[in-house]
Amino acid sequence: MLVNATNMLLKARDGHYAVGQFNINNLEWTKSILLTAQELNSPVILGVSEGAGKYMTGFKTVAAMVKAMDESLGITVPVALHLDHGTYEGAKACVAAGFTSIMFDGSHYDIEENVAKTTELVALAHDHGLSIEAEVGSIGGEEDGVVGMGEIADPAQCAMIAGLGIDFLAAGIGNIHGKYPANWKGLDFDALDKIHGATNNIPLVLHGGTGIPEDMIKKAISLGVSKINVNTECQLSFADATRKYIEAGKDLQGKGFDPRKLLAPGAEAIKATVREKIELFGSANKA
Repeated sequence: MLVNATNMLLKARDGHYAVGQFNINNLEWTKSILLTAQELNSPVILGVSEGAGKYMTGFKTVAAMVKAMDESLGITVPVALHLDHGTYEGAKACVAAGFTSIMFDGSHYDIEENVAKTTELVALAHDHGLSIEAEVGSIGGEEDGVVGMGEIADPAQCAMIAGLGIDFLAAGIGNIHGKYPANWKGLDFDALDKIHGATNNIPLVLHGGTGIPEDMIKKAISLGVSKINVNTECQLSFADATRKYIEAGKDLQGKGFDPRKLLAPGAEAIKATVREKIELFGSANKA
């Protein structure tokens, strides 16, 4: 069932668990994530970066595929289709394409412009029944060519952006996209606590969920994080399972080269990763 993400995240905030956002890249990704969420009776957010949207030939294609698949698989758990790290133009395009949630990443604008654009997009999203996420303090690492150093967001700026009527807030607390380097300092829980205190209990979002130790994830959830984004980890498990299948020569046995067979181990590996995360985040049986 496609819905916006507001209610699922308010429930997560009040119930002290987090809903996973798993980014999708193609049909296999989408199917694996939806089936696993249904199996575990968990709400789920399908994240789509602008790069992935382009790869799948556009946001309209993505929205049509997700809606049809949700229906044909008989999915009954709440599913939000969410733009991840959207530009101003991308956010507008996703509203028009039929997404149920958007993220506007105005973190690279100066605060005045971030406020102006966020204000406009909040009104547009809410007019169309979508939820909207905004970001303060860029998230480190690289995502679709956007490189950030893992800044710590300023609580006063977080309060300003949260006050614009957004539904949930991504705030940098030293987290980064992609694999974490060996010298990573860990999440800044003091900053998280201050941000949570300054933003009127708004559900907070943790980007770059791959590779953060489990105890840190659980502590972040206890301090107001209600949504955790996972992307790299599914890509790594998919690649690993696919490599093993080919290295074992299975693509050369019978019709093992058939893409339905070739991609099956990777799709199962995504399911296993998603299952593990849903259990860690505490959202199983919360649909």
